[in-house]
Amino acid sequence: MQNIESYQKSFISYLEDYAVEKEPTNLYAPINYILKLGGKRLRPVLTLMSCEIFGGTTNLAMNAALSVEVFHNFSLVHDDIMDDAPLRRGKKTVHEKWDLNTGILSGDAMLILAYQLFDDYKSDMFQALVTLFSKMALEVCEGQQYDIDFETRNDVTIPEYLKMIEYKTAVLIGSAMKMGAIVAKASEADQNEIYDFGRYLGIAFQLQDDYLDAFGNPETFGKQVGGDILENKKTYLYLKTMELGSEDQTSDLLNLMANNSISGDDKIEKVKSLFNYSGASQATQNAVEDYTNRAFSVLENLNISDENKQQLRAFGAYLMNRRV
Repeated sequence: MQNIESYQKSFISYLEDYAVEKEPTNLYAPINYILKLGGKRLRPVLTLMSCEIFGGTTNLAMNAALSVEVFHNFSLVHDDIMDDAPLRRGKKTVHEKWDLNTGILSGDAMLILAYQLFDDYKSDMFQALVTLFSKMALEVCEGQQYDIDFETRNDVTIPEYLKMIEYKTAVLIGSAMKMGAIVAKASEADQNEIYDFGRYLGIAFQLQDDYLDAFGNPETFGKQVGGDILENKKTYLYLKTMELGSEDQTSDLLNLMANNSISGDDKIEKVKSLFNYSGASQATQNAVEDYTNRAFSVLENLNISDENKQQLRAFGAYLMNRRV
């Protein structure tokens, strides 16, 4: 099994060959822009890694890995439109750089392109990949709808929130790993176990993203720090503050979230203070560690070498401790 940087390098080279100029320019230029915008490429790396640990080669998994990356970026283009986000990875979002209609249409095309990348796989493998991909894609949409619904609800529970991030984020990571296992012709049991490993890791990843949205470094995070606070999102930090905070703290949080007259920076700092003093920020970091450890426990059931298990643990630890 290679290191993360090796997987990233080989995948980015494959992506560069894929993202070529095509007509009509105003459809494909935004697609190439978002695909080349950078990012950690963690999802396709997981597909390649998973394929290799089950005895396959990365070359066989490249199209599946690229499909994961194209779909992920499709979802980002549309999420940014729904969130009216100005920045993605520190650069203008597609709908800001072009326009709203271009963002919608280019995103639609990306979803189709993601499916097309399975065409070169043989029929039985193609069927397994497409079935998994379709289930994952629909769950991601369901997760996004839950996220939107939560904006107008004041009774969101932590279990509901965890289900939302599982669908919106974690199933894609689990599916990325299962695709690698499918391509490598791993047993069905191993395919399902590696999916669960990725799913738990994905929940940890999103909880860490919640934390970094409030407490990350804007120069390395790549998105507007405090964006969730300004959008009044009921993140894990928010829900934990409501659960753990004193009566005064929860009242202050509700008032801040309802106050549209306070300046953005002032609101962010006051809400972050409540996250800290209520214990919610520490509880969020504890939850990241808990879900990472759940992922690690799944590894014991996988029919792979101890060395590969250790590599997967190292990758999980990297995600848990990231600051970008």
